[in-house]
Amino acid sequence: MDGPKPANWKPRVEDDALLRGLGHFTDDVQAPHQAIAHFVRSPHALADIRSIDTAAARALPGVLGVFTHEDMTAAGAGTVSHPVPMPGLLVRPWPALADGQVVHVGQPVAMVVAETLAIAQDAAERVAIDYEARTPVVALKDALAAGAIALDWHGTHPDPRRNAQEVARIFADAAHTASVRVVNQRIVVASMETRGATARYDADDRYLLRAPSQGVKMLRDQLVACLGLPADRLRVLTDDVGGAFGVKTAAYAEYVALLVAARRLGRPVHWMSSRAESFLSDNQARDTITDAELALDGDGRFLALRVSALAAIGAFHSSHGAFIASSNFARCFPAMYRVPHIDVRVKCVFTNTVQLGPYRGAGRPEANYALERLIDEAARVTGIDRVELRRRNLIAPSLMPHATAVGTRYDSGDFEAVLDKALAAADVAGFAARRARSERRGRKRGLGISCFLEHAGGAPGDETALIFPGDDRLLVRLAMHGSGQGHASLYRRLAAERLGIDEERVGVRQGDTEFDLAGFGAIASRSTTTAGSALLRTVELVLEKGRRIAAHLLEAAEADIDYADGAFRVAGTDRRVSLFETARRAAELGESLDTKGRIEVPQTFPNGCHIAEVEIDPETGQVSLIAYTAVDDCGTVLDPVLVEGQVQGGIAQGVGQALCEDAVYDRNGQLLAGSFMDYALPRADMLPNFTAIAHPVPCTTNPLGVKGTGEAGTTGALAAVMNAVTHALGKPIDMPATPEKIWRACHG
Repeated sequence: MDGPKPANWKPRVEDDALLRGLGHFTDDVQAPHQAIAHFVRSPHALADIRSIDTAAARALPGVLGVFTHEDMTAAGAGTVSHPVPMPGLLVRPWPALADGQVVHVGQPVAMVVAETLAIAQDAAERVAIDYEARTPVVALKDALAAGAIALDWHGTHPDPRRNAQEVARIFADAAHTASVRVVNQRIVVASMETRGATARYDADDRYLLRAPSQGVKMLRDQLVACLGLPADRLRVLTDDVGGAFGVKTAAYAEYVALLVAARRLGRPVHWMSSRAESFLSDNQARDTITDAELALDGDGRFLALRVSALAAIGAFHSSHGAFIASSNFARCFPAMYRVPHIDVRVKCVFTNTVQLGPYRGAGRPEANYALERLIDEAARVTGIDRVELRRRNLIAPSLMPHATAVGTRYDSGDFEAVLDKALAAADVAGFAARRARSERRGRKRGLGISCFLEHAGGAPGDETALIFPGDDRLLVRLAMHGSGQGHASLYRRLAAERLGIDEERVGVRQGDTEFDLAGFGAIASRSTTTAGSALLRTVELVLEKGRRIAAHLLEAAEADIDYADGAFRVAGTDRRVSLFETARRAAELGESLDTKGRIEVPQTFPNGCHIAEVEIDPETGQVSLIAYTAVDDCGTVLDPVLVEGQVQGGIAQGVGQALCEDAVYDRNGQLLAGSFMDYALPRADMLPNFTAIAHPVPCTTNPLGVKGTGEAGTTGALAAVMNAVTHALGKPIDMPATPEKIWRACHG
């Protein structure tokens, strides 16, 4: 963070161990006598399996077992895929190990378990598999032509057909219409820590899985559904997580195979994905084509929006792939703008590629990119300045709460103030002079504006617990699991402030299903909204219990007991008993201050305006991101450093997609961008110093007044950068805006 630190700044408690290399990640925790697994993966995107011969692999000294689909079936393992239910959703069974056919390159076909990784890898090469290759479906248009439709979704309105007819009528009568087709290319998540897991089976007929996750309960529930187990038969643990961004939300085939092997062999079985495996097996993201149309009246007022999207699912359904591409996507319209009528249709198709799943933004960047590119096009069509066109259609604060045409209800927002603050901070008024200087140097300069509003958090609610273990200590237990967001710092501070006790006395624990806490996971920018609100409720319940117990200890009426600064007091006297003494005495009385609390809070609607400025060298096609300004409304700001870090990280990932990232498959379904030699991630020298400014408008629907912030940067960045590139070139190009594409646009 540049400049002076805020007055309430405190260092994160997580960072000391992480910076000194003392974290505990999946591969750091070695179970006694653990065996090592290695997966045999399909080299084909679509092929029938004629036979699998494992004899040579089993004969290698040190090999403990070779597992195939028959072993999974014998163990009662069913489909890995348990997607969010949606009407009309076609679900393919997803086996832990391939059953008679492989449907994407990298699909696990067999698993070798051995004493060492080297032995397991050697044995895997001896597994002989006879494939009969078939022609795969890879591109979106080919999947649509082949009829590989997983979901045909026409939603958000109670009567979609009538709504579509009304929207069509409005378009027919509109003074102006604008349309764009935009492509969100497929991207790889590439978290710093790859996936891995250690599975164990104990004599009491219980399983344990240690794996990186964003919420152990959600992962546990998916795995027991696959294995047909009662929930209490599987304990899931998560330690430190080296990046998640959605990819570590759900169950994967490898976890199921590891659990089956651990039971069969009677030993812990460990697997850690290589980076190459990660490219071929982790959920990927985006891969959509969107057609968007806007109808406007003669004054440039928005009348109706029509959106049609085609989205890949991959070979299998991840837990949220189809939901993200359809419902999550549609709920992002109309963003900050008044649009009385909206019609959204999405077709999701199967392709012979890695499954699609949540990645930072999860439908929000795709929607905002289409809308903000469309509004720039509408400005061109109408001749209205692009800033003025946006301003003319913003939802005014006086209209809050505001019900949208897609069924969402915004509780708060000051959108014009956000826009004005961004325009001033980015010095948009001075852009013409900067552009002239670039032109004198033979460069093209462009400025892109991206106003956005996203939905964050929401049901189901989360549960937290406050535990008094003794020694004047307090533990906060969480159902969700952080992966860099600063949970340990934020939630201990929040508990300490509300209870009036020293932060040093508070610890935070997460990542264990034995805590028996309801919750959904750290996804959808929901952590602080749901877990934070639940923590406040838990504090209230602790104090309710405490007043009753303190009244007994102090021999006073419960109505006369006050609480402040870490102690219960009899009002108007100096008689007091501390919170921790109350907890100790409660235990002596056969009671406990240990408390769980849960609350349901609705979605929040973070919003902002991001402005990017780029300069292009026509001779090389190189684009330089000169400046980036972000003004964000994430509601009440509990920790400005954590908020700014979230915004900066999201912007970096959005810039990566806009300028360089592209998971390219060939027509045979081979991932050509299958390593960091071929897949370009954003680098430090691609990014300017971001100007990140908060414009907090407190949310009215949760007790903290917070809105989400984790996905704001990515949601705003795509359109900000690509609108800037388009402005510089005078013509649109698709992401990623690589030097080759830009050079061709300059010289074509």
